[in-house]
Amino acid sequence: MGIAEQIDYQKFYLYSLITHSTAIEGSTVTEIENQLLFDEGITAKGRSLQEQMMNLDLKAAYEHSMQLARKHADFSVDMLKTLSALVMKNTGSRYNTPNGSFDASKGDLRLLGVTAGTGGQSYMNIQKVPGKLAEFCQLTNEHRRQLMDTDNLIDQYLLSFDAHCQLVTIHPWVDGNGRMSRLVMNYLQYEFGLVPVKIVKEDKAEYIQALVEARKQDSFESFREFMMGEHIRNLRKEIEEFKQSQYADPIIIASDPINTFSDPIKQQLYQAVLRDGSLNYAGYAALIGVSEATIKRRLNELKKEGIIVRIGSNKTGHWEIKNTKKGH
Repeated sequence: MGIAEQIDYQKFYLYSLITHSTAIEGSTVTEIENQLLFDEGITAKGRSLQEQMMNLDLKAAYEHSMQLARKHADFSVDMLKTLSALVMKNTGSRYNTPNGSFDASKGDLRLLGVTAGTGGQSYMNIQKVPGKLAEFCQLTNEHRRQLMDTDNLIDQYLLSFDAHCQLVTIHPWVDGNGRMSRLVMNYLQYEFGLVPVKIVKEDKAEYIQALVEARKQDSFESFREFMMGEHIRNLRKEIEEFKQSQYADPIIIASDPINTFSDPIKQQLYQAVLRDGSLNYAGYAALIGVSEATIKRRLNELKKEGIIVRIGSNKTGHWEIKNTKKGH
């Protein structure tokens, strides 16, 4: 579509990957704020130093991983520890435990047990972690080589999703496992020449649930399904936004009550209903680039707030804007 010829797509896509990855871990820094931070060194007002260092560290880790991917560097425990050290450089801590001392900012593997949230299931025993991580690297390298010279992009994506899920399950570090797992997934995608997958912060709950289900079922299928759907939604959204920016006339909505909302998904959904109220959950999800569950929640919220109304049945009806002049 000529996107790369008109904007520095790779750079801004990388910034988006970083922003959403850190947002899943609690960062509130926006893509625009990260652009200013990365390109101009301008810090964001109202954002903590911890958040901004988290984003700067992840950028350094991604840039290093992309260099390795271009060289088709094999995975190894030392390579992963080096990347983890970059991810945790300014936010990692030193720990003293009965099993010994380790430093998260140096990429050291954990020497203490961790659980998935309060009262959650414990992750792998620390005695098994080094061996399982070495096995992960060996198997991933074997599968990489098998797929390197093929054009089977589906299997290439699936390998990257599986690697993400496996690394989270091993949980080699005391912190930064989510960021590292997404980075490793993107490493493989860069190496294969694929468009890297990002998990948008709005879908955090469904993303975590997909990981939980995969772990419970001891199967990658639920996670694969979520990740492929997430990627398709995000790509459709970006293509649609690019088309509108290049070819479509700007849409001006007078007395738009949604303009006062802080939720960008609600704003986009309101405008989508205004243009076409006949779409189903899947249609709006594809248009906006979020999950169907997110669309369902936002539609119900707009309905309760008196902004939209359902005309007809759930199966054959449509949505209408109830009152475009209503303040909110």
